[in-house]
Amino acid sequence: MNSDYRDLLWCFAEAEVRYLVVGGYAVIFHAEPRFTADLDLWIEPAPDNADRVMRAFSEFGLPLTGGIEPDDFARPGTQYMIGVAPCAIDFLTTVPGLEFPGAWENRVVVDDDGIPVNYLCRSDLVTAKKSADRQRDRMDLELLGEEE
Repeated sequence: MNSDYRDLLWCFAEAEVRYLVVGGYAVIFHAEPRFTADLDLWIEPAPDNADRVMRAFSEFGLPLTGGIEPDDFARPGTQYMIGVAPCAIDFLTTVPGLEFPGAWENRVVVDDDGIPVNYLCRSDLVTAKKSADRQRDRMDLELLGEEE
């Protein structure tokens, strides 16, 4: 994980943001290294968590652009991407096939040099990949040993 990602996750930890690492980095965590163009973070869509996200963004030095408002992080269906591949970050408030409360309960927390990082658990990752069902998701399912 690059230093910008780690700095952001440190800000998230300090602000007590409820988030989960999903997508490619979750596959890397549960299976094996593969290329990924971004870090995908699933943000709990709730007003109090949206406030924490804004505090973390401020600490990180990240302004909102592109018509995104703080309230967008309080409701499902928001996708906000910053940066460019291979160092982009994609903030999501919805993940196909999953509800945040259950996924949060099942999360795997890893200490990454003093930074607690919340990963989607393997079974929830498999559910999300099967629900999204894109070519990349099918390839990830193979890496996870879940090919059909």
